[in-house]
Amino acid sequence: MAQRSPQLEYKKRTIIYYTSAIIITMIGAGYAAVPLYKIFCQVQGLGGQASTGHDISKVTTMAPVKERSIKVIFNADTASAMQWNFKPQQREVNLLPGETALAFYTAKNPTDKPIIGISTYNVLPYDAAQYFNKIQCFCFEEQRLNPKEQVDMPVFFYIDPDFVEDPALSNTDTIYLSYTFFEAKDGLELPLPGYNQPYSSSQAVA
Repeated sequence: MAQRSPQLEYKKRTIIYYTSAIIITMIGAGYAAVPLYKIFCQVQGLGGQASTGHDISKVTTMAPVKERSIKVIFNADTASAMQWNFKPQQREVNLLPGETALAFYTAKNPTDKPIIGISTYNVLPYDAAQYFNKIQCFCFEEQRLNPKEQVDMPVFFYIDPDFVEDPALSNTDTIYLSYTFFEAKDGLELPLPGYNQPYSSSQAVA
């Protein structure tokens, strides 16, 4: 059987990702967004669940707060020893509190050897982090990229409508979401956002 080229596989995967993203965006009313995205991730082999402490039950009942628009700016970094190329596909998105949004990051392994990566994230300002809810993302999950392989990684999220009730955030209209990828090795410990205990690479599910 003829082996498919990496370029053809990447193009096919990218088309499926964006087609699914468009469907989610168009049909993504609150009640439909979560099951649609779960189907999308299952089809594409994307694992993971909502982060601990994030309340996705609101997705089915929350209403957008139309009087307040929030800009989310995306950032991507890699640790000094990590050889991947990693970047957000969009500089920013604008959304309303109580509205879901879908964004993508791209990672590429430009080397001639497989590399397993794992990421952590930060949300700034810190007061806004408690209202930033990721329904699905790639943080704290090991991602293996073969030589020259490139993948698109989605982040599906919303800003809790309670954001607008917090007086500490009355003048905040911009949130920064930053991911950092590390090479996953035995003994690697990553700080968990909002937690005192570090994350150990031995906890990751292969």
